Amino acid sequence: MTMRTRTLGTTGPQVSALGLGCMGMSALYGEADRAESIATIHAALEAGVTLLDTGDFYGMGHNEMLIGEALRAAPAARREQALVSVKFGALRDPDGGWSGYDGRPAAVKNFAAYSLQRLGVDHIDVYRIARLDPDVPIEETVGAIAELVEKGHVRHIGLSEVGADTIRRAAATAPISDLQIEYSLISRGIEDEILPTTRELGIGITAYGVLSRGLISGHFTADRQLGAGDFRAMSPRFQGDNLRHNLNLVEALRKIAEQKGVSVAQIAIAWVLARGEDIVPLVGARRRDRLTEALGALDVTLDAADLTAIEEAVPPGAAAGDRYPAAQMAHLES
Repeated sequence: MTMRTRTLGTTGPQVSALGLGCMGMSALYGEADRAESIATIHAALEAGVTLLDTGDFYGMGHNEMLIGEALRAAPAARREQALVSVKFGALRDPDGGWSGYDGRPAAVKNFAAYSLQRLGVDHIDVYRIARLDPDVPIEETVGAIAELVEKGHVRHIGLSEVGADTIRRAAATAPISDLQIEYSLISRGIEDEILPTTRELGIGITAYGVLSRGLISGHFTADRQLGAGDFRAMSPRFQGDNLRHNLNLVEALRKIAEQKGVSVAQIAIAWVLARGEDIVPLVGARRRDRLTEALGALDVTLDAADLTAIEEAVPPGAAAGDRYPAAQMAHLES
């Protein structure tokens, strides 16, 4: 496996072709092993992964502290290569509930101060609000991040899960490095308006959910029992007939993967990699074996015939069910 690099838009940093999304190490996908999580971060850094993605609300700060611990224990050279992307703004309560989003300038700076402390770093490489605050113009939120950039607390400004109009307004306020948004074989909504807009403006894409929360990893089964704290227990795509339909898509994809001698996860990640040099997939591996599998996608070459076969097996719009429950879909612009 040879780690390639890509650039987050025209204003962002150069990063590894794959990034590591660390959310599952702290929240929303059931219990995770702390030691294994740290070992997985170290293995990712050793393999040449430079982009680590987190959110200050993942486990109410737990994920940032976990990454901070992993960075402190990493060799100096690996620690220095790490670039940390942080999402902020999602409000939580002590019971783990969600209370909306806060993009006020004062809140932006407050969130950043706590993230810097938890991570144990002197700057955040990419900083972005997790979802648009409907009560605060994006210009004000981005303007506050731009002030943090001027002071050296943040290096680059990102966006997350916003539509084309918001992207344009944000980019008119300050340089935007990239947009983090869900993109996979079964989540292709960005292709109509959002991706053309980011490409016009020179903004990169950090693609999360490339395996659709494990749904198209090739490892998820219809009889899997999900805990009460697992997001997938409430996700429409993992319910009843939707799940059975979606797993049939996975089996169609498995046939193509087997013909190429690779895993389902590897071909799904390779498909995202093939969508353009401006797209950096985030893999949500919580264990070293899953990380190794994901990194293997870098060695998968998809030719025109492969891409045609994949598109026929999993055409746009083929998935059953929304990617979030209705209440959360209401917060998405895309």
